[in-house]
Amino acid sequence: MMEQDMQEILFTPEALARRVKELADQITQDYAGKSPLIVGTLRGSFVFMADLVRQINLPLTVDFLSASSYGSGTESSGQVKLKLDLADDISGRDVLIIEDIVDSGNTLSKLLPELQKRGPASLKVCALLDKPERRVLPFQANYVGFTIPDAFVVGYGLDFDQHYRQLPYIGVLKPSVYE
Repeated sequence: MMEQDMQEILFTPEALARRVKELADQITQDYAGKSPLIVGTLRGSFVFMADLVRQINLPLTVDFLSASSYGSGTESSGQVKLKLDLADDISGRDVLIIEDIVDSGNTLSKLLPELQKRGPASLKVCALLDKPERRVLPFQANYVGFTIPDAFVVGYGLDFDQHYRQLPYIGVLKPSVYE
């Protein structure tokens, strides 16, 4: 139930590591002199976030939240649910949301205005993957690892029904697996 379930591998572990380092270098430069709060969106971003924060050369703190519009399916339901809120107060903080994938735009379009009400000094988004063909609501992340086609991808933290997160690469799941 792993590599044989892939239609193709989009990003190898080496390509992911290179791009994560480039993103971390840009974030380090953009937040120079600051101590950002890095907020991971659970569950999909945890692998990406762990690799990213180890490469950011700044004092930083981390927190997590969980919001979802998927459930166990392959398409967004359009209904966003906040399942876990932040532990830290973000007022006056430079907050960087770490997202695994920007797909429909539903989750972030609902989440960001809610977080903005809490008074952060700045609020930006770093997404590992961007799938603009699927956008229902307009949204553009401040930092994007890779732009991908409209395909169902797994690995490197991304899942299908809680499986495949542990894969060290990102691959396109064969439709026969989820249809």
